[in-house]
Amino acid sequence: MDHSAHGHSHVDAAGASHGSYTSYAIGFVLSVILTAAAFWAVMSHSMSPGATVTTIVILAIVQIFVHLVFFLHLNFSSEQRWNVTAFAFAALVVLIVIGGSLWIIHNMTDRMMPQMQQQLPGLTQQQG
Repeated sequence: MDHSAHGHSHVDAAGASHGSYTSYAIGFVLSVILTAAAFWAVMSHSMSPGATVTTIVILAIVQIFVHLVFFLHLNFSSEQRWNVTAFAFAALVVLIVIGGSLWIIHNMTDRMMPQMQQQLPGLTQQQG
């Protein structure tokens, strides 16, 4: 039965898409799988710490896209162009804030740690 023939579509007048129960279920199952995979990567200790962090970052990025597509219904159709533009701008601002914060923290660590190591000579022996 075609709902669009009766005027009942999953798209409203503004072009915003509404999900079906199937798309929400698929998104939920994918989110649970990705979360369980990240939990397993940490708890199994089967990878090196660097590989574990890389795995978690990749799974997190995939999960962001799962949420965007299945729960927020963000796609690249012409009706969604402004939503995609707003999301891209927000992502850029977040990257600038996080990148700038990490840069500042790194520079402060480089500038302050040599002085702290000179003042506390036992600090490097205890850490190593």
